[in-house]
Amino acid sequence: MMSAPQAAQGALFGRILILSGPSGSGKSTLCKILQEHFSDIYFSISTTTRAPREGECDGVDYHFVSQEQFIADIKQGAFLEWAQVHNNYYGTALSPITQALEQGKLVIFDVDVQGHQSIKEHYGNLARSVFITTRSKEVLRKRLESRQTDSAQNIELRLLHAYNEMQQLSHFDYLIVNDDIQSAKRAIIGIATSLEFIPQPSIYQSLWQDVGEDVK
Repeated sequence: MMSAPQAAQGALFGRILILSGPSGSGKSTLCKILQEHFSDIYFSISTTTRAPREGECDGVDYHFVSQEQFIADIKQGAFLEWAQVHNNYYGTALSPITQALEQGKLVIFDVDVQGHQSIKEHYGNLARSVFITTRSKEVLRKRLESRQTDSAQNIELRLLHAYNEMQQLSHFDYLIVNDDIQSAKRAIIGIATSLEFIPQPSIYQSLWQDVGEDVK
């Protein structure tokens, strides 16, 4: 796991919400719900070397690149964080995130637990995190099987990876057990709404200025 140098948080005015959890837990669905509900939001699109699934679009779901291009981007320091998962590379481009934060936007990440750790280390208290999972392994297995995109062997690997991810629960700020999409929707919107963020520095720079002279 690699990450960029520590951010200069004094120049950033947005907030970050990190969504993590096993494949099949519903992270992508909840990310789309947030995008539909909030206007001043930036969804971080990950870069990956894996092949697109049916219905996925380059630049919308992921930035799909070759392994050679991904490694070149690593060497150029283009990623906030990157990792190798299930024999594929995944990474988060740093530049557009910095721009979104400077604009006061709420930045949403959909990353694995390795990515979560790197982002939290990089941004500190600017970031809050949510772990999304299912009630049981069998529920997750059924979801993975219903997608019909993985072999039986790959599903077992994903379930093993999910078990390992579950061991990191204590490092997250919130937990959503996504057994009912409507309940999960209310929970994620509530969490995002509760994040206090200041869109522009002028808001807090002007606080109390009208009474400043009276108390000198």
